Amino acid sequence: QVQLAESGGGLVQPGGSLRLSCAASGRTFSSYAMGWFRQAPGKEREFAAAINWIGDSTYYADSVKGRFTISRDNAKNTVYLQMNSLKPEDKAVYYCAASRRAGVRIRASEYDYWGKGTQVTVSS
Repeated sequence: QVQLAESGGGLVQPGGSLRLSCAASGRTFSSYAMGWFRQAPGKEREFAAAINWIGDSTYYADSVKGRFTISRDNAKNTVYLQMNSLKPEDKAVYYCAASRRAGVRIRASEYDYWGKGTQVTVSS
């Protein structure tokens, strides 16, 4: 069992940056692939970024590629999402998720545990 808690959301102006953190409980964090998803008002949850268990393989949605960076610190049981050059369309609730499957996972159905989310608002 893994419990996930996101933090770092907030209000930022267009072009600004935020770093989201996701702290995981449990001693087996390093064995999980991790991902970030987001859900905007009135829309379905969508994939944003993912990283494998060791942190040497990542994958990004086209909408965030080149602006967002996912990373992890297994010693701290934490995964991060650095978000730069934020746009109003990045406004959403951001969720982190953990998958027991190997590799990088981009489908929500492949994730076993979810956090409760953190709100990101991009507005001037």
